[in-house]
Amino acid sequence: MSYEIMALDIDGTLTNSKKEITKDTLDALIEIQKQGKKVVLASGRPTPGLTSFADLLQFSEYGGYLLSYNGAKIINYKTKEAIVNQTLPPDSIPKLYDFAVEHELGIVTYENNSVICGTRIDQYNELEARINKLPIRAIDNFPEYVNFPVNKCLMTGEENYLAQMEQELKNLYADQLSIYRSEAYFLEIMPQNVDKANSLSHLLKSLNLTREQLIACGDGYNDMSMISYAGLGVAMENAKEEVKTAADLITASNDEDGVLKIIQQYLL
Repeated sequence: MSYEIMALDIDGTLTNSKKEITKDTLDALIEIQKQGKKVVLASGRPTPGLTSFADLLQFSEYGGYLLSYNGAKIINYKTKEAIVNQTLPPDSIPKLYDFAVEHELGIVTYENNSVICGTRIDQYNELEARINKLPIRAIDNFPEYVNFPVNKCLMTGEENYLAQMEQELKNLYADQLSIYRSEAYFLEIMPQNVDKANSLSHLLKSLNLTREQLIACGDGYNDMSMISYAGLGVAMENAKEEVKTAADLITASNDEDGVLKIIQQYLL
């Protein structure tokens, strides 16, 4: 069976250490789209943090897809149609905020094209804003202010401490929310049963494609579900060891055009 669709994590996968897509990789991705293959940018980033890459990849012309917030939302970039749009239960926002304050963690969510922070702006949530090229602002009374639907909250903190807090948060809310780290210092909180694989399954169904026709590439913990799910699950050489274990094969690192090598071998 031929591969017809490719899902790509952004940071540490599609982009190099400079957060750039190399020209050779960009050219190859445009070429496979010209041939009718579909490309999905599958990231924990908010949707506005993906649009610059979508424009670079000419998604408006070829109809690529943005899977953002770890799968809580998928849109057809050409039509702006939402294929998936899951939001956090409103009553979870005060609980998450109280947990963050009690345990001295940062907490952010997203409003339009900005990052909003319910606690003191620290180096980690500032990094989240910088990665996505979005402004960040601190909000007074975060639980009261966030009275609109949100796809994700993000807690931030020091690596070892955040690992402990991840387990505590799961002990409290694992039956209500999806909770996992995308980076050592980023703890992602989404609606229950949201992950990249689950959302990709909805997208594939809408396109009349099967998972056997999907290639998924990633490097982080939040990529493991789609790597395990895809017909061809690919881990980057720079991926976490657990991610490599979940993969069918390991390609070169994000600084050595690992994604390009997969495109050349399986799609061109």
